[in-house]
Amino acid sequence: MEYLTRSLERKFLHMSSFFKAVLVTGARQVGKTTLLKHLAQGQGRTYVTMDNAMARTLAQTDPILFFQTYQPPIIIDEIQKAPELFEQIKIMCDESEERGRFWLTGSQQYQMMKNIRETLAGRVGILELYSLSKNEVEGRSFPNELDFSRECLLARQPLVPKNNIVDIYEHIWRGGMPDALFADAEQRQEYFNSYIETYLMRDVTEAGKITDTVRFRKFLNACAALIAEQVNFKTLADAAEISQPTAKEWLRLLQGLGIICLLPPYANNELKRLVKTPKLYFCDTGLCAYLSMWLTRDTLMNGAASGHYFENYVVMELFKNYAYAPSKANLSYYRDANAKEIDVFVEENGVIHPLEIKKSASPDRREAKKYELLDKVGLARGSGGIVCMCEEVIPIDEKNCFIPCNLIGA
Repeated sequence: MEYLTRSLERKFLHMSSFFKAVLVTGARQVGKTTLLKHLAQGQGRTYVTMDNAMARTLAQTDPILFFQTYQPPIIIDEIQKAPELFEQIKIMCDESEERGRFWLTGSQQYQMMKNIRETLAGRVGILELYSLSKNEVEGRSFPNELDFSRECLLARQPLVPKNNIVDIYEHIWRGGMPDALFADAEQRQEYFNSYIETYLMRDVTEAGKITDTVRFRKFLNACAALIAEQVNFKTLADAAEISQPTAKEWLRLLQGLGIICLLPPYANNELKRLVKTPKLYFCDTGLCAYLSMWLTRDTLMNGAASGHYFENYVVMELFKNYAYAPSKANLSYYRDANAKEIDVFVEENGVIHPLEIKKSASPDRREAKKYELLDKVGLARGSGGIVCMCEEVIPIDEKNCFIPCNLIGA
C-alpha cells in the first residue's frame, strides 16, 4: 500500500528539531509507526518495538543495557509497555544536546502520560495522531489556517470538489484506519472484528485490568449507540450490567486508548447555569458504524442515526485540524439550563467561533441567531457559521456563513 502523507508530519518534524524526545500518541493502527518510519528514511535510526517480548524484557530489567543494544537516534514503539525506560531516557537527554534523539509512540494511557510528564518534563513534545482525515485519504491539504472567516473559506473552496453526501458518508462509514481504506464490505467487517478482539480487548485487559470482556464488549456497543450525545453513565452502566463508577472508569480507559473522544461543555465563571456533562464521539466513525451494525454506507446514510454520525465526523475533523495545526484551540459545546445548545465552540486567543452542525444542504439560517447569546454575556465572538452539506460558502450575516463540511478538515 502506498504511503499517505499525514498532516502531522510538519508539526512532528518541527517539534523534533526543538525537543530531545517526541512522543506520538493515538489509538492502535492509526499509522503512528508508519509515519515515524517514513520520516526516518535515510537517517539510520534504530527501530525497536515493545510488542517484542525479548526487547521488552530487556527494557524492563536493564534499561542501560537496552540502550547499549539499541542505540539512539531511535524509534521506540509502544513505549507504554516499558515505563522503566523513561528514567534512562531522561538521563540520556541531559547528557546530550542532540534534538530529536528519541522518537516514541504509545497509546495515551493515563498512567503512562502521568509517568512521562513527571519524568521527561521539558524534554518531550507530545503529539496526537488520529485515524486518517478525509483530506489525508484524498491527498489534499489546505495552505491556510482555519479561522472560519469568509476569506479563509473562499480561499479553500477551489481546492476541493463540490460537497457530495454519498462521498462524505462513504468516508464516515469506512472510517480512517489505514488498513480498512481499501477493504470491501466483508473484509472491512473482519478487520474491525479482529481490531476489537486482538488489540482493544488485549489492551483493556493489560491497561485496565479488565477481565470481563463480555461486559466490556456490551459497554463498547452502548457507547456506539450514544454517539454525539451527552454521556449518560446510567444508560452505559445498565447496558453492560456494571456500576456507574465502573462505567466512568471504563470510559476513561477508552478515552486513554484513543477510541473515544469527549467534548467538554463550555464553562466559565459568569455562566453558572451550564451543564457539566461531556458529549461522546468516536475517534473513528468506521469503528462506531461497525459496532452499531450499519453494514453498508447507504443504510447508515439513510438511517435514524445519520445526523449523529455527520456531527461526529465534523467534530473529529475539527479535533484533527487543531491537533496538527500551528495554533492550538479549545473545543467545547454550549448548553444551558434552558436546553439552549450550540454544537461546537472553537475558542482561540480568547475569541469564540460558534458552530452548528447540520446534515442538510440548506439548513435554516435562523440557527445562527442563537450566537447572539454570546454578546449578551460579554464573550468575544469571532467568525462562525453552520457546517453543513451545502456546496459553496454562503454568507448568513457579517460574522457567519454556511460552511461546506469539506472545507474544515485537517
